[in-house]
Amino acid sequence: MTVKLGVIMDPIEGINVTKDSTFAMLLEAQRRAYQIHNLQSSDLHLVDNKVMGQTAQISVQDDKSHWYNAQDSVLRDLSELDAVLMRKDPPFNMEYIYTTYLLDRLQELGTVVINHPSGLRSANEKLLATRFPECTVPSVVSQKKQVLNSFIDEHQEIVIKPLDGMAGESIFRIQHDDPNRNVIIETITHSGNRTVMAQQFIAAYKQGDKRILLIDGEPIPYALLRVPAKGELRANLAKGGTGTGVELNDRDRWICAQLKPELIALQLSFVGIDVIGEFLTEINVTSPTGIRELDKTFNLNICATLFDAIENRLALG
Repeated sequence: MTVKLGVIMDPIEGINVTKDSTFAMLLEAQRRAYQIHNLQSSDLHLVDNKVMGQTAQISVQDDKSHWYNAQDSVLRDLSELDAVLMRKDPPFNMEYIYTTYLLDRLQELGTVVINHPSGLRSANEKLLATRFPECTVPSVVSQKKQVLNSFIDEHQEIVIKPLDGMAGESIFRIQHDDPNRNVIIETITHSGNRTVMAQQFIAAYKQGDKRILLIDGEPIPYALLRVPAKGELRANLAKGGTGTGVELNDRDRWICAQLKPELIALQLSFVGIDVIGEFLTEINVTSPTGIRELDKTFNLNICATLFDAIENRLALG
């Protein structure tokens, strides 16, 4: 049986194929002779209890000058698909949530959705880490200046970030004697109208931020260590960080073991966690990256493991 796979992502024509993890998934799907249907979240709609989508069947090749070919798009009943990968990047806004509601309906109709739409809604990528206090540093989530200032006074140095950001956007480091601390708090909270997270500063950030990928709660044995550029707080590759591959250590594996039951309960099949030093900082569930770099460095095929898991799920019905 040919597997019919839908992939919801940002426009395929704008991706960086050398780094894009969704593209790695498309390549593996093609190696398995899947029928691949590409669409964006705006292409979904509900008609008479049917989840419909304007999809284009595509083929892909690992060529950064011409990486895909697309047939004309067709309106189809998405329940005809065996599985759908939800790989749209944040922002995680109301439109994203509306998409998960439609994917909930699709899941009810028998199509496997990865990651599960209810899990995506429940697992804010910043907040989820707070469920594991033994794995992370002290944190506070608030939109109130006095709460955030009290946290700074207690911990002397903190990192503050919005709950809906990605790729290192709008992350600030604040020291207790920073004359701009109130300005930063007012700016990032939109003058007390946006909830943010503050975490105790981790000095080990200079040694890098590990991206660890997990499939059904089990970690890939290697991590992408992203080291920030000189003078930069953020290690994200999109912000100038450099990536090298490293083996997981005992602490990394222990953190993953603590997360596994919760990830399975939320049906989060593909997750990327961030670890600085000995501490978990984020649990990324929307569109985790790092596959292509780790595959290249360690001669892996991470997507083969992912699609084996998906096929097992399809076989179980």
